[in-house]
Amino acid sequence: MKIVVLSGAGISAESGLKTFRDHDGLWEGYNVYEVATPEAWQANPEKVQQFYNMRRKAVLEAEPNRAHYLIKDMEQLADVHIITQNIDNLHERAGSRKVLHLHGEITKARSSVSYDLLYEMDGWELKMGQVCELGSQLRPHVVWFGEAVPAMDEAEEIASEADILIVVGTSLQVYPAAGLVHCIRSGIPVYCVDPAVSDYSKQANVIHIAEKAGTGMQKVFDAISSMQ
Repeated sequence: MKIVVLSGAGISAESGLKTFRDHDGLWEGYNVYEVATPEAWQANPEKVQQFYNMRRKAVLEAEPNRAHYLIKDMEQLADVHIITQNIDNLHERAGSRKVLHLHGEITKARSSVSYDLLYEMDGWELKMGQVCELGSQLRPHVVWFGEAVPAMDEAEEIASEADILIVVGTSLQVYPAAGLVHCIRSGIPVYCVDPAVSDYSKQANVIHIAEKAGTGMQKVFDAISSMQ
């Protein structure tokens, strides 16, 4: 049995990481278009670098929570693949082995001229003047607004093979990631862990669990365990 988990910011929020809310366009008090676009990087790379340094520091200080560990424990029950919109490494630190990051990984740096030149970071601070082997400034390894999502093809393939889909911590408002729910085979069960009711959660094959990530994932874990 293959379980695919589509996770979003709501799961990391329970570890104390702030989420981006598009209704006011602010993230940690910053206008996202001033810190999370290619244009922002061109206009003020120092400001962008500082913003992501603070986000990286927060990630390294955070700890995985109950939901992360429950997803890891599901590996005892099935082949579990995680497709996450999150740029933190909390799934990996909880012990999950198959994690695909759609929007990049904040604990890595990459060349500002080549997507393929990636570097693991030691610590939280990426400084101006740190360059890749081509001599270009290193930038956060994150997908900014207006940039392509290179991992989408792989994510679509993984989703298409799911026997069970779990959607947790995301309201399915951010595209193209939200479109992954349309890649699954017809009729497979979908567990949607979300305190709010959405049009998607009302679909016939969707089991809606109107709770936050931690308590909701416990119910999903129990339900899947009972199938064994």
